[in-house]
Amino acid sequence: MINTDRQDWRRGVEAAYRYRQREEHLDVPYEHVGVEGASPLGRWLSDQRRAYRAGAMTDERAAELEGLGVVWVTADAGFEQNLGAARAYYELHGTLAALRGATILDIAIGQYLTNIRRPGGLGKDPGRARRRAAALAAIDPDRNPGTLGWTVAWQRHYAQLPAEGARLTAVVPGVTRHGEDVGRWLTTQRRAWDRLNEEQQHRLATLGVTKAPRARRGPAKTAAASGPRTGGTAFQKGLEALQQYIAREGALPGRTDVQEMADGDIRRVGVWLANQKQRRDRLDTGQLRARDMPCGVPRVSGR
Repeated sequence: MINTDRQDWRRGVEAAYRYRQREEHLDVPYEHVGVEGASPLGRWLSDQRRAYRAGAMTDERAAELEGLGVVWVTADAGFEQNLGAARAYYELHGTLAALRGATILDIAIGQYLTNIRRPGGLGKDPGRARRRAAALAAIDPDRNPGTLGWTVAWQRHYAQLPAEGARLTAVVPGVTRHGEDVGRWLTTQRRAWDRLNEEQQHRLATLGVTKAPRARRGPAKTAAASGPRTGGTAFQKGLEALQQYIAREGALPGRTDVQEMADGDIRRVGVWLANQKQRRDRLDTGQLRARDMPCGVPRVSGR
């Protein structure tokens, strides 16, 4: 009798070998129908993976396919590729706290790292998730800053600071690394020191960063020795016009009255006086005294 199972097996292995020789991998799409043989290679490999997971494949056959480069769980192959990109990114930047748009080795590593930081991002299988987390932690123990109590942006800037003993005095606003203004960020951390958690403070202090000193307040301003302040230019001009009006008319102006000054300027002295009454709570003692008793006119309370 002809062993059809063995014949099918040999045809599939030979097709996989030819595909591997040509494409240099065995990540064959399920629907692939190529020149390797009559049997669709993608479907055949899918059947072999199913048999392997079910424990229905012999050790000899499993070893033969593994020798060709078959990956039993395709999701693991994708993770290994992204892990390699993560390792390359860390070697360049010293952190896995990448910007979301970051790319390396033609892989959108920033978006990938953002995705796997989310709950369940490393897969639904607990064992596999733990193994993947351990592989990432071996590259960067701080790869998920949210679990440490700070943001990805904070971690990214912190990773750009010079090592302990380096001159931090040179890291001033405007000093950038990989497009990030590390100097401005460092200044902000020193000023906002009390809002950082203990671990953040410890990490910065280890590098020599200290809290910014409190700004010293200048001496309190004192009133001029010449006497109470009587206001700015607008108040003085209005007061001058009021004094001249009273000297001319011997009475306070009405709402519509005006005063012509020596330089020809026409001032609405009545409107000015009404406005000062409305702003009484914003006038100081000197202004009130100057407004209420110009040229000996009695106090104008409430008018």
